[in-house]
Amino acid sequence: MDLYDRVSSDIKTAMLARDKVALEAIRGIKKEFLEAKTSKCGDGTLLDEVAVKILQKMIKQRKDSAQIYQEQNRPELSENELAEASVIELYLPTQMTDAELESAVAGIIAQVGATGPQDMGKVMGVASKQLAGKTEGRMISEKVKALLTK
Repeated sequence: MDLYDRVSSDIKTAMLARDKVALEAIRGIKKEFLEAKTSKCGDGTLLDEVAVKILQKMIKQRKDSAQIYQEQNRPELSENELAEASVIELYLPTQMTDAELESAVAGIIAQVGATGPQDMGKVMGVASKQLAGKTEGRMISEKVKALLTK
């Protein structure tokens, strides 16, 4: 079952469970998926790779909003955003652990032949493509920087 079908069936489950937070988050996911499927450059299908990118974007938006709400002293809105982000995260593939990320990045550094921080762009180009959907871009960047400065 692809992500789009899974989201559609989970909407019904959330409705029956009367889980407002999950229902709101899942409806948001379906909305984004439908927009991607019916966009001008879309061909009516939604690949799982594209769906994962959409989910990552939605999670980042929720976390950024939660941080702004915290700064504005609105904890109830922040909690809601974080709860929605946690529901959306359930649809992502399992994320890499720190050790897995470090070994993957070390392998990419060896593959590219990077020697220092000046090669970060080369490493990030390859790492971003190979590790897309498995971890956040920020985490990849931090790990690449740490390994290249050793």
